[in-house]
Amino acid sequence: MSFPATDRRRWAAGQYTDSYRRMGAHPNGGGTWFTVWAPRAASVSVVGDFNGWDAERHPMAPIGEGLWRTYVRNVRPGARYKYSIGRWGMRWEKTDPYAFAMEPPAPGGSASEGLAAIVTDLHVHEWEDESWMASRQGPETLKQPLAIYEVHLGSWQRPGGRPMNYRDMADPLADHVLALGFTHVELLPVMEHPYYGSWGYQVIGFFAPTFRYGSPEDFKAFVDRMHQRGVGVLLDWVPAHFAPDAQGLVDFDGEPLFEYTDPLMRTHPDWGTYVFDYGRPEVQNYLISSARFWLEEYHIDGIRVDAVASMLYRDYSRDEWSPNVHGGNHNLEAITLLQRFNSEVYAAHPTALTFAEESTAFPGVTQPTDAGGLGFLYKWNMGWMHDTLQYFHKEPIHRTHHHDDLTFPLVYAFTEQFTLPLSHDEVVHGKGSLWGKMPGDDWQKAANLRLLYAHMIGSPGKKLLFMGQEFGQVSEWTHDYGLDWGLAREPLHAGLEHWVAAVFGLYQNHPALWDDASGGFEWIDYGDKAHSVASYLRHAGGRTLLFVLNATPVVREGYRVGAPEAGQWRVVLNSDDAEYGGSGVGPAGTLKATRGGPHGRPAGLDLTLPPLAALVLERVGDG
Repeated sequence: MSFPATDRRRWAAGQYTDSYRRMGAHPNGGGTWFTVWAPRAASVSVVGDFNGWDAERHPMAPIGEGLWRTYVRNVRPGARYKYSIGRWGMRWEKTDPYAFAMEPPAPGGSASEGLAAIVTDLHVHEWEDESWMASRQGPETLKQPLAIYEVHLGSWQRPGGRPMNYRDMADPLADHVLALGFTHVELLPVMEHPYYGSWGYQVIGFFAPTFRYGSPEDFKAFVDRMHQRGVGVLLDWVPAHFAPDAQGLVDFDGEPLFEYTDPLMRTHPDWGTYVFDYGRPEVQNYLISSARFWLEEYHIDGIRVDAVASMLYRDYSRDEWSPNVHGGNHNLEAITLLQRFNSEVYAAHPTALTFAEESTAFPGVTQPTDAGGLGFLYKWNMGWMHDTLQYFHKEPIHRTHHHDDLTFPLVYAFTEQFTLPLSHDEVVHGKGSLWGKMPGDDWQKAANLRLLYAHMIGSPGKKLLFMGQEFGQVSEWTHDYGLDWGLAREPLHAGLEHWVAAVFGLYQNHPALWDDASGGFEWIDYGDKAHSVASYLRHAGGRTLLFVLNATPVVREGYRVGAPEAGQWRVVLNSDDAEYGGSGVGPAGTLKATRGGPHGRPAGLDLTLPPLAALVLERVGDG
């Protein structure tokens, strides 16, 4: 397994974005090739359980461009190893940055002990997901349903108080998400992380699925099975920072290498982590190769990039910061890295999906890179999330004064290609669960959540809901415990989960909800602050849905709503139906819209609006 000079030149130029194919440890012919980047090291050796961790036994040779390489006979998959790096008359051991698997931290030791890399054969699994891979939609999902169930694998279910294995989780998870109408799962980071309490966001192994739920082969089997069941798999990916553990990337060859040399940029004040030096060509190789690795070796369907805002601004959450070459606060190197990430991903995998968690008004997040944008397919709409939850947190009697929180997100709803996230970030760190955020008694909490989810489905943008919120998890999420599945059997919570299945099922099956361009949404009335009622249309392909939201616990008889056409309208869903835990108020069946409607419309419907509820109607004919 050679390392051609052309690839070494690509490495130095930052063009080797599938570098995982040679970097790291690769079993070959009864032994293993080892390659590592340590440009300032005086010497590098491979140490492991195959040589007694002796740095004298298997020295590596420099091959140019800061790369070191050697072949060790009789080292096979399963062997544990590290790199012993020498400089200044000292030696220290580092975990392979390209490790494809890693051992747990040492029992009873600090998080930095243990963590040896494990030689892994990536080519054992025989994939059976050809049909899924051939049918992926990629950018075509812009006009297709995309509903994401966000999951932390370690706390979704914990039979016997322990996390499930990747393999064991696949079918129960697929059963659950398919029953509820989701198209994809999105996994909180599965890349190896020493500190479990970071939920995977403090990564040490950007090429290794965490040992906590099984082996790399187990994770491939999980993805394969999800695909066979018709469920896509998205990964949360964290290029914004990396773990501070001493055996990881920090000061890898004795000085900052993967991280910034500038002390004002080197660490992230919010998380106590290190920030990648995005301007280094070799770091660009490393990060983009990581993204491609999960798409290529694990058949992942898409990547959600965490904390993009912290990458875009040099002054993000910093009291002291250094400006860019133009004197501004944009991180030009990070912007280039993100553009390259998207360009490389879509060039290699045109049916993949990329998402940005970006919380500012940075322009062009979902614009093509050749037009100056970042090139993401979707951006998380953090404004929609914030304003909508702020509105629903208010007592209904006060919502009349905060009506704009409900309606304002539509002002900018078409400036990017958005995903609407009700994610894990909203149910941790003292924020409580979504159930806990809702005002009123338990009946009102359930009704408010049904109304919130209806509005989520009716609003332009793809959908994301964090696990547990489908049945109204009462307690705040914690990574150490499984969800309270027993709660899902109680009537109000069971009704809420039934509603999620109904409204997400409508989303999957109704084309009027798929086109999130400006032409697919139309307000009927956004100004009825006095009654806290809003109404709007979703339409595409000649079909139209009418959403009417009543955000107070007051039944409103004879409420006339404008309609685009006279004729027969069918009540498709009523979130107050008894089967969902509601009071059973409101219309059912078919209603007639008569001519001369309000809100400047040619027709109108006279409705009984149920309390804290949403009505969804569809025009079905003349008459």
